[in-house]
Amino acid sequence: MDIGELARQSGSAPSALRFYEERGLIRSSGRHGLRRQYEPEVLDQVALITLGRSAGLTLDEIGQMLTVGGRAKVDRQLLTDRADAIDDQIRKLTTIREGLRHAAACQAPDHLACPKFRRLMGLAVWKAAVTPKRAGRSQPPPPRRGGAPPRPTSL
Repeated sequence: MDIGELARQSGSAPSALRFYEERGLIRSSGRHGLRRQYEPEVLDQVALITLGRSAGLTLDEIGQMLTVGGRAKVDRQLLTDRADAIDDQIRKLTTIREGLRHAAACQAPDHLACPKFRRLMGLAVWKAAVTPKRAGRSQPPPPRRGGAPPRPTSL
């Protein structure tokens, strides 16, 4: 199949497919005129790349799991660690969702005066402060005494 057909079937842009090929994640089997040609099993490789990216894996991590023949060599510990990180993210997002729903329904004239909303804000800040960050990302300030986050300032 040519690059256009692979793009249609995989849902990936041709530029992404060329990038994956440059990174050594997939291989074309040749060219027909100017168009790159791919074997049908490359579709499975692209699906694995897409799944890995959706799970938050880097292309290097995904590349370590794809062998030269295109078969998957699964790093079970890496997948377990990533699943744990996704669980943590789900917990954080659940807290945020609960806070937003409460804020939408809360009858308090000032949401920052609502004890439940402030408790949810404090919990969100505390979780952000204790969660290890990836290199290159800034760290949030620690929570204030009493667990309440600082009041937002206008810009």
